[in-house]
Amino acid sequence: MNFLRAKQGFFRLPVLVVVLGMMSEKIHAVDSTPLADAAKDKAEVLEEKAASQTTAKPPPAQLITKPQAQAVDPAGDEPLEDGITCLARTIYWEARGRETATMELIANVVMNRVGHDGFPNTICGVVKQGHEHGACQFSWWCDGRPDDAKEDEPYAIAKEIARKALNRQLNDRTHGALYFHHQTVAPDWSKKYLKTVEVDQFIFYKPAGGNAQ
Repeated sequence: MNFLRAKQGFFRLPVLVVVLGMMSEKIHAVDSTPLADAAKDKAEVLEEKAASQTTAKPPPAQLITKPQAQAVDPAGDEPLEDGITCLARTIYWEARGRETATMELIANVVMNRVGHDGFPNTICGVVKQGHEHGACQFSWWCDGRPDDAKEDEPYAIAKEIARKALNRQLNDRTHGALYFHHQTVAPDWSKKYLKTVEVDQFIFYKPAGGNAQ
């Protein structure tokens, strides 16, 4: 009898662990929602300021915190409908596996485009530009492959960089670049623009006259 009870208790334990694990995941998801919502609201305000080319730094109350940014799109599979997700996913797909400094340069280019003549005034608008014509500005967006971020650590780094970029805590080491490409390719458009910097096999450019095309 005691042996039977012991066996029953043994079989109940894994079930209990699984149930507790599921409850923990649900609690975590519920707890992270307010943080994510706050981050998205702040990002929208910061996008508007970037689009208006306001030079004043945002007050501390408007800054996106690290926990807020990391709470956004925790599984890397949400639709690209907010500034943090659109920027982080672009950083991730364009430069994952590269040095953090290189990933920051991609963020610089996106933020430089926001509000610039010739580009949309939102991050998601910038990232998705050209999709309707089948010629995306950022190739990962319309390459026909899944856009979900599958590598947790690089995506967490990308979200932290996106947070800093929106908070204006990221120095623009591209010197105003609006375009970039890998060294292994030589697109025709690169002949029209001025090279600003060359880093980690990426070359960055800006228009000679300040007008984007």
